[in-house]
Amino acid sequence: MAFVDESNSQIEESGWWDYANCLGVDPDLFFPERGASTKEAKEVCRGCIVREDCLEYALSHGEKFGIWGGMSERERRRLRRQRALARRAAAERAS
Repeated sequence: MAFVDESNSQIEESGWWDYANCLGVDPDLFFPERGASTKEAKEVCRGCIVREDCLEYALSHGEKFGIWGGMSERERRRLRRQRALARRAAAERAS
């Protein structure tokens, strides 16, 4: 991916970005101005074979900006909250 810092050793080990639909696409598309449409960026992500890898990378690295794995900042925040609630509920059931 053009906008991924390839110096990160975890990324270098995985290599998922080499298979991303966005490889070679202008990175600005994935970082639209506030209020601008994310539709075109999400369309690039649709059907990408590494979409889940991209999303998990963004979630695990706290990416706060841009479209990653076909999700906006707001969508990723919502997913993080849902996962945190699910972990807490599972921990409560286990104790």
